[in-house]
Amino acid sequence: MKKRSEDVQGRVSELLQTLKKAKGQARIQALKELKQVVAARATAMKTVVDEGGVSLISSLLGPFTSHAVGSEAIAVLVNLELDSESKTNLMQPTKISLMVDMLNEGSVETKINCTRLIEKLMEEKEFRAESISSHRLLVGLMRLVKDKRHTNGILPGLSLLRSICLHKQVMGLIVSIGAVSQLVELLPALEPDCLELALFILDTLSSLPEGKAALKDCGNTIPNMVRLLMRISECCTQYALSILWSVCKLAPEECSSVAVEAGLAAKLLLVIQSGCNPVLKQKSSELLKLCSLNYTDTIFISKCKLTRTIL
Repeated sequence: MKKRSEDVQGRVSELLQTLKKAKGQARIQALKELKQVVAARATAMKTVVDEGGVSLISSLLGPFTSHAVGSEAIAVLVNLELDSESKTNLMQPTKISLMVDMLNEGSVETKINCTRLIEKLMEEKEFRAESISSHRLLVGLMRLVKDKRHTNGILPGLSLLRSICLHKQVMGLIVSIGAVSQLVELLPALEPDCLELALFILDTLSSLPEGKAALKDCGNTIPNMVRLLMRISECCTQYALSILWSVCKLAPEECSSVAVEAGLAAKLLLVIQSGCNPVLKQKSSELLKLCSLNYTDTIFISKCKLTRTIL
């Protein structure tokens, strides 16, 4: 076992030496092999880091880097433990710009690696929102999330979008590229882990006036949110309820009626009668009251699928 470990370390050292001198196809080949060794062995990761491999590979990323070299370099970097200095180095505008280019034009694997690496960089305290305030980055990310042929990109794509959403300066840009309606349309097909991320993003964007307006203008917002209440998890119910509240408060007469016709009243009663947290129940009661204002008691009771005796 020790011999095998030494062999791996020796091979990593050789590959790093090759990278210092190699050009063109030889450089790509060395990166490809390094990617395979790093993915297979934890000792290989440590050797790359210990021997200065992170800064060497990072130095290959720049404005004149071919996508063939860039995609292999990022495939190695995304699997390494990056310290604060390495992350700061990778945040240089030319390096971020290359990642964004490959997020738009690379293979699915490359797009996912770029997405994961950018999210890693965002964990750094020194990360600046200007780095991600890019129309091209957000468009590429949404394209990855919507790719029905390669669903393995949805989770990393939504995860990065969630992190970006936490930077208020970029939220308006996300709304401006049409992300709200695109995410709403995706909801019915998403797995629970992806669904929670998408709902978090939509709920966060609903705090902006333009985010609220985009949710209201999307015809499937209300039916999709009503459908999700009490279906997946308490967390999903909370986000869906918050989004419904935002939309119904924005246009009470129009949206409340649409929501009630979609079955909201009955769903809200389920939340109120459930073991959900008290804040969620209170919000449901308030929304139920708001929805009832457009109806007579008799009609509203029928919309709740209840009779007077049950009430």
